[in-house]
Formats: sequence, structure tokens, C-alpha cells
Amino acid sequence: MQIWREEIFGPVLCLKTFTTEHEAIKLANDTHYGLAGAVLSMDLERCKRITEEIQAGITWVNCSQPCFLQAPWGGRKNSGFGRDLGEWGLNNFLNVKQVTEYVSDDQWGWYHRPKL
Repeated sequence: MQIWREEIFGPVLCLKTFTTEHEAIKLANDTHYGLAGAVLSMDLERCKRITEEIQAGITWVNCSQPCFLQAPWGGRKNSGFGRDLGEWGLNNFLNVKQVTEYVSDDQWGWYHRPKL
């Protein structure tokens, strides 16, 4: 169904049954979006396995939608690129530059250091 595979923002709850853990992960990832998801279980090892497999930028375990300024916020797939908040959000405002200096007097391939 379209409502199951799209990113709905609003007072909507989509429920679907599953039989196995593998099927639940497959259903969760069967979308072009991946902002957030939640895993609810008393089995914390199961929660860990599932959160590693879910293709979302944010996954809550036994809770839903707490937000912390220190934590990265952002999605995967068509739900966004990059991260806001926390130190990860700063990377969106930085430009990385590589500078390489050749310091040997020996010739390297066709290149040699100019004599000053």
C-alpha cells in the first residue's frame, strides 16, 4: 500500500503484521525513505540486531521521538543527505582541503623538488 511505503508526516499510524524478524526488517526497509524508525522489544539483543539492519538515519529503541541537540539528526535514502545537530551538523558548514607537500630532494617519478 502507498501509505506503508511513503513518508507520512501527520497523525497517522500504519500497522502491519509480520512473522519473523527477517520479514519485519524487510518490511521496514521496503521504502524509498528512511528518516526514522522505532524498535520495541524486551529482548535488547534483538533490538540491537534490528537497529543495525534498519535503513534509517534515526532508530529509537523502546521509545519514540526523543530528540537531543547533541545527537545527529537526518535520514537516509530520499529522506535526506547529511546530518543536522551535534558535531556532525557542523560538517555541513565546513570545507575540507587537502594540502600535500613534497619534502624529499630525491626525484619521484617525473617530479622533483625545485631547488630554492
